[in-house]
Amino acid sequence: MIFKNTHINLVKKLSFLFVLGFTFNVDAQITNDSIFTLEEYLGIVKQFHPIAKQARLISSEGEAKLLKARGAFDPKVEVDFNNKEFKGTEYYNKLNAAFKIPTWYGIELKANYEDNEGYYLNPEATVPEDGLYSVGVSMSLAKGFLANKRMTTLKQAKLYRNIAINKQRTVVNEVLYNAISTYFNWLKSYQEFQVYNDYLVNANERLNNVISSFEAGDKPAVDTLEASINYKNRALDVEKSRIKYLKSQLELSNYLWLENNVPIELDYSLKPDTNSPIKIDAVLNRSILEVTDSILENHPKIKALEFKQKQLVLEKRLKTSNLLPKIDVQYNFLTSDYEQINSLNTHNYKAGINLSVPLFLRKERGDLKLAKIKLQDINFDLSATRVSLLNKINAVQQEINSYETQNGIVENLVNDYKRLVIAEERKFELGEGSLFLINYREAKLIETELKRIDVINKVLNTKASFAQILNTIEN
Repeated sequence: MIFKNTHINLVKKLSFLFVLGFTFNVDAQITNDSIFTLEEYLGIVKQFHPIAKQARLISSEGEAKLLKARGAFDPKVEVDFNNKEFKGTEYYNKLNAAFKIPTWYGIELKANYEDNEGYYLNPEATVPEDGLYSVGVSMSLAKGFLANKRMTTLKQAKLYRNIAINKQRTVVNEVLYNAISTYFNWLKSYQEFQVYNDYLVNANERLNNVISSFEAGDKPAVDTLEASINYKNRALDVEKSRIKYLKSQLELSNYLWLENNVPIELDYSLKPDTNSPIKIDAVLNRSILEVTDSILENHPKIKALEFKQKQLVLEKRLKTSNLLPKIDVQYNFLTSDYEQINSLNTHNYKAGINLSVPLFLRKERGDLKLAKIKLQDINFDLSATRVSLLNKINAVQQEINSYETQNGIVENLVNDYKRLVIAEERKFELGEGSLFLINYREAKLIETELKRIDVINKVLNTKASFAQILNTIEN
């Protein structure tokens, strides 16, 4: 999503209001033109919410694991020194220093310096007076050549980094979706409060008119009682909606933070953007018709499973390699004069071979079988996730279309009920209607307007749910 830079100024404003400690005033909120838009709100949540920050640690963990895996290919310096003296006799004094460079395909380059002396030194450890230098290579010819633990761990770590990035997207997307739902609940409570407050004004005016007509002898006393009861019911509804609105504001404040993890409360002079139904598609940057195969294939859940699948393929390849016999060979050129490169030749060398293989390979065959089972499991999971996403997308699309149709119907109902109320009021003014019927018609009008607010809220939440399924809220 593309967030406006204006949310930075709003953060400063929220911080300033938080420090001043404004007191609550419903009337000020209703008349104030300070609008807290959904786009500004999401920009703050994305940048400062602790869980959004925490999600960034997931990718950092992936980078750390990759760095750790690359450490297996770091060059090494090894020094082995042993000395023994007893009763004035130097039994041995042995020094062995090596520099090793691990490489990709189970090959290790090695340079070595050896200097040994002593009365009881093993004859095979005897070296020239200035020590013995060697340069060589060791490698695995079968098991560990094309696939080994070091190589596999690094490849899996690279894949884990990608898994972590997609997991981070999912976590942030979930936080933003919950924040959006809270904002829409705040908007719904605000609109309900407005409706009740408007009809409280109407009830008050009607009560005053009926009292005036009663005092003039045009209306019976029972009409004043009817109007008074209606006014009190409207006042009760206003108070209930006010408390609901207050709670929704406090819930919204759960997502408002400043830098350094400082929580803030929403200033009560701010109000939600009533144009959110018009702006929602632009804010979420997603149309319900823009579902393509590429969006599904790039979905974080799909990508994470695919990377996990590749990790298991690497593990299976390693387990397959373990079925091969272990054949390790090494060859080292020897010289006592490191300054003369010509002294390194095939006449002076040290070579070796190590061969081993389990007779039954039960452990290796068991490991390979488990790797194949894990791979089958992830394949089933991947197929099921693709189908599940498609079904969820289709269901939400149908739901959005249905709610938009309902919204059109309820809009017509509101207009019809308004005409009925106006007609009843005119009849009452002419002495033909009843105040009871006016109140009844108005009650149905209020009920229908609340239904319209509820349907609009469902449209907004369903579109947000659609963006959450596609995992596109945080983009």
